[in-house]
Order: sequence, then structure tokens, then C-alpha cells
Amino acid sequence: MPRNRVEELESTVRELESTVEGLTEELVESKERIRVLEDLLDAEQQSRVPERRTTEAREAGPDDVAAATAEADADPADLGLEADPEAEAVEEQDEPQESGTDEIIVA
Repeated sequence: MPRNRVEELESTVRELESTVEGLTEELVESKERIRVLEDLLDAEQQSRVPERRTTEAREAGPDDVAAATAEADADPADLGLEADPEAEAVEEQDEPQESGTDEIIVA
């Protein structure tokens, strides 16, 4: 009976070694595919960088800032937009209400 047990263990060891060998090959192949994909991605990103740098960006001048500020401060009705009554109600709720007293509540 001990002979069969040894043969079973040897068989199990061979199966496990075969599995480890197969998984190791898969891992090596996967790492190689990942490396190739990363190289392609790096090359693609490097080719996109000059495109973004070629577009000319300009700094906002004082007139642009003043116009943007006026537009942001303008009433939506003045801009031809409808006012959102729910947004206005939320804004009114956010504002603290003054009760006229300086009471401290201790819990």
C-alpha cells in the first residue's frame, strides 16, 4: 500500500509541476503583450502632445475679465435665460436668517 501512495504523490507532483510550467509561460507571454501595449500607448501619447502644444492659447485681457464678470453677475432674465425658481429657493434657504438676538444655545 505504501507503494501506491508514493506513486500518487509523484503523479500529483508531476501534475503540479506541469501546471506551474504552463502558468509561468502564460505569465511571460502576458507580460510581453502588456509591454507591447504600453509601448504603443506611450508612442500614441507622444504623438498627441505636439498637437496640443501647437494650438495657441491666449491670456485673458482686462476686457475679457470684465465681460465675464458682468455676464456672471447678470440676472438670467437680462441674458434671455429663464430663472430657475428652485435654484432661487435653495439660495434663499442657504442665507442665514438674522433673528436680531445673540443667544447661545447650550445642549
